[in-house]
Amino acid sequence: MSFCEHCEGQRFARAQILRLLRATRVQLRDQTTLKTTEDVLTIAVNAVRSLEIPHLEPLDDIQDEVIH
Repeated sequence: MSFCEHCEGQRFARAQILRLLRATRVQLRDQTTLKTTEDVLTIAVNAVRSLEIPHLEPLDDIQDEVIH
């Protein structure tokens, strides 16, 4: 049993984003100049945008048991 390429890619992308957001949270704890929620969310969104996450198309010809 395995995940299709599309779902595996989504799992990988989700893990990348979570790691990045955790690192960003640690960095934000040390900053005293942030005053609003808007500042924090802008930094988090820009951090996620900086990732290069490929878009994977699902395969139609998978032969083994696949979780989708």
